[in-house]
Amino acid sequence: MKEAFIIDGTRSAIGNFKGSLAAVRTDDLMASVIKNLIKKNPELPLNKIDDVIIGCANQAGEDNRNVARMASLLAGLPWEVPGETVNRLCASGMSAIVQAYRAIKSGEGDLFISGGVEGMSRAPYVISKTSSAFGTDSKMYDSSFGWRFINPEMAKLYGTEAMGNTAENLAQLYKISREEQDEFAYQSQMKASAAQNRGRFAEEISEISIPQRKKDDLIIKIDEFIRPETTLEVLAKLRPAFLKENGSVTAGNSSGLNDGAAAVLIASNDGLKNYNLKPLVRIVSSAVVGVEPRIMGIGPVEASQLALKRAGLSWNDIDVIELNEAFAAQSIACLKELKIENNDPRVNINGGAIALGHPLGMSGTRITYSAALELQRTGKRYALATMCIGVGQGYAIILENMNF
Repeated sequence: MKEAFIIDGTRSAIGNFKGSLAAVRTDDLMASVIKNLIKKNPELPLNKIDDVIIGCANQAGEDNRNVARMASLLAGLPWEVPGETVNRLCASGMSAIVQAYRAIKSGEGDLFISGGVEGMSRAPYVISKTSSAFGTDSKMYDSSFGWRFINPEMAKLYGTEAMGNTAENLAQLYKISREEQDEFAYQSQMKASAAQNRGRFAEEISEISIPQRKKDDLIIKIDEFIRPETTLEVLAKLRPAFLKENGSVTAGNSSGLNDGAAAVLIASNDGLKNYNLKPLVRIVSSAVVGVEPRIMGIGPVEASQLALKRAGLSWNDIDVIELNEAFAAQSIACLKELKIENNDPRVNINGGAIALGHPLGMSGTRITYSAALELQRTGKRYALATMCIGVGQGYAIILENMNF
């Protein structure tokens, strides 16, 4: 049977909104990461890559017109190598990996680059045309994040609540206090800061070079969003961001708007043999599910359970858990439903998106590759990466350490 393996990967540092990476076009950012992945693997036969699959959630600006194809060409890949952009909102980067996994399992290729990118700082304002020749119903949206061009029927059926409001829904449903959310966010910051200080993220990150006028290039290689100075006292002072009365979701216990890109090299059994590649992990299983949009953050629960079932595993078999922290309330709700403690040492060992940031299209690739590296570091066997998705979905992927 054909199996799919992650061979290697890399990512950019994660930039603050309007931070250092805001100077880089989104397609150039993805191209730089693909270039860096190729540099790490100089023996890779580029003309043998079957497809480049990139996840991106916006696609309204410089990431339009199939950013996977654009970035591949900008990165110097042969024009014979095709490219496809996928959009599953927050899980786009995970979807890109699973697309390659499925292609390999069905015998449609042996070598793929998968990844994800988001340039939220550079997302454009978008303006709709009027619905009649002399209409006045044109609307303008900031495409950085959230709903736009909303279908009125969708609003009637499921509402069009902001993602933060869906986190408030879960906080109320699971009786999650503001204090518990702030504690979770604080721990994410502390774990990420500790990981950064010991050089853990340097294993993942490759440099992005930004040309400067009359100066040396600016080199970006350190995540910008981590706030090591965070305290519970500071978090407690922040105002609710979505519900003004009795709200508990704040900027401090939520992920941010960020810029970043990541990519992984994926190969089949034949790819390993033909191109002398050494795998980090085997992709064991994956699962994607739909959930009620107003509680979209609970999606990882059912997705993870289904991925475990398909793998013939249980939670007791999982050594590393990467749960994308869209919001503290959302993450805690998932852990409660799964009967996993907030401080379980398997969960987000190096912090999560609350501390690192959440460039939407990138995050699924980032957490999957980070889980693969964590298996190498700890010598453990199985990892699970999972995430919620706007408009009500959940995704999960299970990895097995090939050096166990």
